[in-house]
Amino acid sequence: MKRRIFLQQSSLLGASFLFAKHLNAFGKESVDMESYYTLFQNPSTTQRPFVRWWWNGNKINKNELLRELKLLKDAGIGGVEINPISFPKRTDDMGIPSLKWLSKEWVDMVQYTANEAKKMGMTTDLIVGSGWPFGSEDLREDETAQVVLVHCELIEGPTTYVVRPYHVFNMIDPAVTDKNPLRNPEILAIKLVKDPMPSIDDAVDYAAEIGKDKIEIPVPPGKHILYFLVKFKAFASVINGAPGAAGSILNHMDKATVSRYLERMSTQMQQQIGPLKNYVRALFTDSMELEGCNWCDDFAVEFQRRRGYDIMPYLPFILFKVGRLGAVVDENYGAKKGAELTEILNRVRFDYEYTKACLLKERFTDTYVNWCRSLGVKSRAQAYGRGFFPLESSLDYDIPEGESWTTNYLRHKLGEEMPDEDYRRGRGYTMIDKYVSSAAHLKGKRLVSCEEMTNTYLVFNTQLELLKLGSDQSAMTGITHSVWHGFNYSPLEAPFPGWIQYGSFYNERNNWWPYFNYLNNYKARLSSQLQQGDYFADMAILPANYDLWTENGVQTDPFPEKLNVPYTSLLWEAISKNGGNADYITEMILQDCKVEKGNLCYGKRKYSVLFLPGIKRMSPKSMARLLEFVQSGGRVVAIETLPQMSLGLQDQVKNDAEVQAILRKLQSYSDRFIATSKPEDNNFMDWYHLAMQRFRLPHYLHIDQPNRYVMQMRSIRDDGSECYFIQNAHRANSARLNISFIAPEIRKKTCWLWDLDTGRRSRVTLDRENSLLLDMGPTDAFLFVFDNHREGTVWQPLATTGSHVLDLSTQWKVELKHKQEGTSQQLVLPRLMDFKEDEQLMWFSGTAIYQRSFNWSAAGQCLLNLGKVAGVSEVFVNGQSLGVKWYGRRIYDLATVLKNGENQIEVRITTTMGNYLKTLKDNENAQYWVNRKGREQEIQSMGLIGPVTLYTS
Repeated sequence: MKRRIFLQQSSLLGASFLFAKHLNAFGKESVDMESYYTLFQNPSTTQRPFVRWWWNGNKINKNELLRELKLLKDAGIGGVEINPISFPKRTDDMGIPSLKWLSKEWVDMVQYTANEAKKMGMTTDLIVGSGWPFGSEDLREDETAQVVLVHCELIEGPTTYVVRPYHVFNMIDPAVTDKNPLRNPEILAIKLVKDPMPSIDDAVDYAAEIGKDKIEIPVPPGKHILYFLVKFKAFASVINGAPGAAGSILNHMDKATVSRYLERMSTQMQQQIGPLKNYVRALFTDSMELEGCNWCDDFAVEFQRRRGYDIMPYLPFILFKVGRLGAVVDENYGAKKGAELTEILNRVRFDYEYTKACLLKERFTDTYVNWCRSLGVKSRAQAYGRGFFPLESSLDYDIPEGESWTTNYLRHKLGEEMPDEDYRRGRGYTMIDKYVSSAAHLKGKRLVSCEEMTNTYLVFNTQLELLKLGSDQSAMTGITHSVWHGFNYSPLEAPFPGWIQYGSFYNERNNWWPYFNYLNNYKARLSSQLQQGDYFADMAILPANYDLWTENGVQTDPFPEKLNVPYTSLLWEAISKNGGNADYITEMILQDCKVEKGNLCYGKRKYSVLFLPGIKRMSPKSMARLLEFVQSGGRVVAIETLPQMSLGLQDQVKNDAEVQAILRKLQSYSDRFIATSKPEDNNFMDWYHLAMQRFRLPHYLHIDQPNRYVMQMRSIRDDGSECYFIQNAHRANSARLNISFIAPEIRKKTCWLWDLDTGRRSRVTLDRENSLLLDMGPTDAFLFVFDNHREGTVWQPLATTGSHVLDLSTQWKVELKHKQEGTSQQLVLPRLMDFKEDEQLMWFSGTAIYQRSFNWSAAGQCLLNLGKVAGVSEVFVNGQSLGVKWYGRRIYDLATVLKNGENQIEVRITTTMGNYLKTLKDNENAQYWVNRKGREQEIQSMGLIGPVTLYTS
């Protein structure tokens, strides 16, 4: 964006902020067509990206808080999430003391920050507690999280097995992220079974040995397994908790405990500063990574009341051996079991997991939401984690939140691959995002935030282009607002590179910080429109979560270690890549849907097609709703399997018979209950392209040849105008597609390209079929708008090639201005190259200034294509800036600056800094992030790589 335009837009922020307030938090007031465009040009601060603001160790003071707020404001950030966290290791705290969470001094800092942010037109959110999941040092033992674990010993009899409880506890010690020194174990059951295990009834109970100093178990001849069922209180500590909010994890399954914790926080703060609603928009809770918490004091009683039988005889045999976060590390732990016993235990496991999810929903989620309402603030939450309902938990939050990653723990290359073998590879969005956004859509909510983009690996090597790419992918799932992960509170005086928890080094010491506002302006414009409309989806997918719970137990979101149907998100992706869209639903949502004229209706959502990917079990009530839907004219597409069994243990014979009877009725509607196999090669994009034609599945875009890197979404605004957001997620390759906009609602409307970089709009020329040949560069994303506006300039994309080509890839003078060292170096490059290929240049960090002259006399529009660029580019021709480009194709129009004869060109490339940090061998902080064993960062490409060409179009 040119500086003059940026200044004009900045001056209008106040007006746009008032406009946003008129819209309300969810943007639901009707506005006229031009108001949408005004908002696009000048997004409100509430639509601008926020940052997660880590108050490292709570080592904070007012002067630094104000300095950092101003820094963020100037960079285009619209709000902050105050997030106290432990002080990072390997970092000099310069002797600055820590403030204790909820202390008078800490509350004063929160009040000051919120007041100063408000003066700047910025928004403040506040996390509950600190770290994840929250707790504190002051919890009583009966308020701490509990876990029940199983330990198995293989014993060959005849013998007497002797063990002391101390050794049992050591063998079963919870494998958590941060062990709690206060953890208190208690043996709940000791059972001996034959291996293989014939039935539950054959288990020998040694409850009489519990409480003894020495446990003695007589083992008959043969192979046996001795099961120890052990409960731990205070079993884990808060991960990265700040002083005052570290210590034991809270028991989220105890309503009274949750209420006391929350009310303590609000009471202490409000007694000092008055109503929290005067300071914060929302209270926030991070993802519910409960470290495997699976128990509370009355769990067995509640299970008996809800499920109608006693869980305790089954409990040792339905638990798996687990590790950190409760992740399953051995599904075959313990005695071998036959098919009949396995089926019984599977059904009990579902009842157990379902009960746990219900308790967490009722006792934590509902309690939290009601607490926020009582305070007059919004509830914002990442409402997922092991044990929670993946969709239902987000239904009632005012601002449900997902998360995206620059790279996940498997180091999959975002923007470089997107295969079907693994749903995580090459994806910035996480599996949970679709659940979170679907819950929002079902409830008619348009504000869906995202922890964007979580970064624990590429800390100093993340480019603005990568952040854009991954967050654009989030928008495809239904995310409408970004909260960058994360901005570290770090005084300028802190030794280089500063106080770093993790994140993408959002810091003024980062080379690309002066260009950060370009990304924030882009994201603000996109959010300004996505929050004004409803995400369109006329189909639904019912993931096989209950089968997963039954057979494998609940998994850790957003990166489950195992999925029973690993292609669920590939199915949704395939629908998007073929011009349609779908929400996720669940059995509970299905049962609450009304059936009207061939549609499943929930609120304002209507689905004419329901996909059942790999579902084997379903409740009779859900099956009956499917039958009603199909009889009404709706269509069900069952992939790979059919639901032939019921869920849970009680009345299983009766329920199985009902499920099978309804299935037979469904199968009689062969044109509307469709059973199909999944693709043998797992290529769901091509498979769905054929299925869409074969089964006449709805879509609103016709794409001749879908591209696995190109995704899209559609949004319908209150005035009937529509937005289509289309992205090429590849970092190196372009994509050309023939696209036809076929939704009948837009036939009489005009197509516009709303430029997310400049805030301008241009009329798009479509043919009679509303078709367009779309040429997308790497990481390109386009926002097309269909409305009733008629007059405007015609969109003329810059040509990528042309005639009278002049190659400028040789003989460049280069000045290397090293940002961190403050030095300058001159050199001549006979030919452009990637700095990482040179042993001297690969360690550079800063801005490389390329200069040369050229002669030009050809007539016509002259364009400059920089070719491959690793970094942010800014071009000057004859002393005049042609602007900044920070992603995709680097093509510049030279029409206004070129002259016949000799011309001078200057290209400035701002690089990443990770390569340089590798050289700082004595800097422990830097080395941890770039050379950590097992996470060594690769040498990154840098500079103007080319080829650089001039041509006429």
